[in-house]
Amino acid sequence: MNEALDPLNLLILAIAVVIFLRLRSVLGRRTGHERKPMDSFGVPRDQDAKSSNDNVVPLPGNEEAAERAKSFDEEPAPPIWEGHAKKGTALASSLEAIHEADDSFHPKSFLEGARMAYEMIVTAFADGDSKTLKNLLTKEVFEGFNNALKERERAGHVQESSFVGIDKAAIIEAVMSDKNANVTIKFVSKLISATRDKEGTLIEGDPKKVREVTDIWTFMRDVSSRDPNWRLVATEAAN
Repeated sequence: MNEALDPLNLLILAIAVVIFLRLRSVLGRRTGHERKPMDSFGVPRDQDAKSSNDNVVPLPGNEEAAERAKSFDEEPAPPIWEGHAKKGTALASSLEAIHEADDSFHPKSFLEGARMAYEMIVTAFADGDSKTLKNLLTKEVFEGFNNALKERERAGHVQESSFVGIDKAAIIEAVMSDKNANVTIKFVSKLISATRDKEGTLIEGDPKKVREVTDIWTFMRDVSSRDPNWRLVATEAAN
């Protein structure tokens, strides 16, 4: 019992307690620099799971990829003739020449307008609407259409016509000559057409039959003119 209370033993015990308390004060304190627990994908478990561009760390090579994407976006526009002519052909060169003379000319939008003009002209001729024809045709072509209308009226003939639709419209020729741009289009359309005499007797066509018609029309525009409209300058029936 006296050995247990020996002063030397007490001193050793006191020193051990002091050392333990100092170690605990250091080992038991968090400094904020400890490594956080990681999940199996290498992401800290207590990290916010949401994805945000603000939290994205650029990876090596991203800058190069971004430059490639940028250069892709800035690739030059396709040639004006693409989809309407073959490379190196006279048609492709002519379409480019027309676009250079008139930068508002684009084959796609031109064809859309030509299709509308074709339907309007065919319908106006069937209805005897010379006013509409005059706005869409050149003077020479209008005279030919108007003479046909007058002859039909003198004979007492009546034309019944129903425009079904255009199956195909394609540019087959283009010419840039001086200030005049000429574009020729092949139209394949479907019509119902019949002509009756003044007694109502059917003399041509069939009011119940859809007929396929192929027309080759040329439209012209003076590119130096302020008038943006193209007009029909020549017609040819392919069948």
